[in-house]
Amino acid sequence: MPELKTYDLFLSHAWRYNDDYYRLEKMLKEAPLFKWRNYSVPMHDPLIDPSTPTGKTKLTELLNRQVRPANCVIILGGMYAAYSEWIIKEIKLAQDLKKPIVGIYPWGQQNIPVAIQNAANELVRWNTSSIISAIRRNSL
Repeated sequence: MPELKTYDLFLSHAWRYNDDYYRLEKMLKEAPLFKWRNYSVPMHDPLIDPSTPTGKTKLTELLNRQVRPANCVIILGGMYAAYSEWIIKEIKLAQDLKKPIVGIYPWGQQNIPVAIQNAANELVRWNTSSIISAIRRNSL
């Protein structure tokens, strides 16, 4: 059997609303025949204080370093994303770096923020096989 491709992924996350992030991370880790590396930094490992001007600049630079090597950017589509300055920055970085974006509808919901709808190369429901198939189809 040939070697599986390892997908370098950046998973969007809002530090205040991180349950979906950890649920997605667990789904991807447990998925059979799927190898990936996580280039995002979740709440338990914050890089800097984003509430200061210096911190915002530094965090933007660090996000750039995280998104740059990614084959694909995964944006979780909770409605909090519509109000998150950082998720909008992640989308903009992905677009500037020409990275494909896969948007994921929140579990059991029909709506996703317009910014994610407009930015995503593909939108999928909260389902392991749908998410992995979209990653495979869209990754660089």
